Amino acid sequence: MYLVTDSGQAAAAGRSVVDVVRHAVAGGVSAVQVREKETSGREFLDTVLRIADVLPDTVALIVNDRVDVFLAARAAGRRLTGVHVGQSDLPVGAVRDLVGGDGVIGLSASTDAQLRRAAEEPALVDYVGIGALHATRTKSDAPPALGLVDFARLVGVSTLPVVAIGGVGLRDVAALRECGAAGVAVVSAICAAPHPEQAARELRAAWGVTA
Repeated sequence: MYLVTDSGQAAAAGRSVVDVVRHAVAGGVSAVQVREKETSGREFLDTVLRIADVLPDTVALIVNDRVDVFLAARAAGRRLTGVHVGQSDLPVGAVRDLVGGDGVIGLSASTDAQLRRAAEEPALVDYVGIGALHATRTKSDAPPALGLVDFARLVGVSTLPVVAIGGVGLRDVAALRECGAAGVAVVSAICAAPHPEQAARELRAAWGVTA
């Protein structure tokens, strides 16, 4: 269960993004990707540092897009797991050189060709995020919605572990697992939820795991 943060949604629900993360982890989220599309590098780094300070060692911490923020947070002594990049970000080979052999690299993909390229150098990419499953407003440059049938077909194409993303809600979780997804990434389903811990527990239960 993979939480992708959205500070705006958290604020609209009356919480800080750190509070959302804390509650979500208590509900069983096992990975957190910090995504801050509208902030400066300094603000992004501050958010990563604050989230790192509340995460237990058992929860993965991923930085979205900004390899420089990942490196700065690691230099500040925080435990980080890796980075997630998109098709228009730094090439994964360059990302691997920067984060090192022990850093996890996730790559967004939505086509057969992108999945094949990701698999050509499997030592560089650890998992792919396939989406958008549904239309989503949390990412302005999200690709067109795939739907469950096309998502399942792309899972079959991928030779890397797949995380579903893009408008994923509680109703989707069981079907995504049946399609072969290794995990699900959610934004609004937790960040905008009245009770993030309860939302995380319900998502895990739908996946078949109790917190």
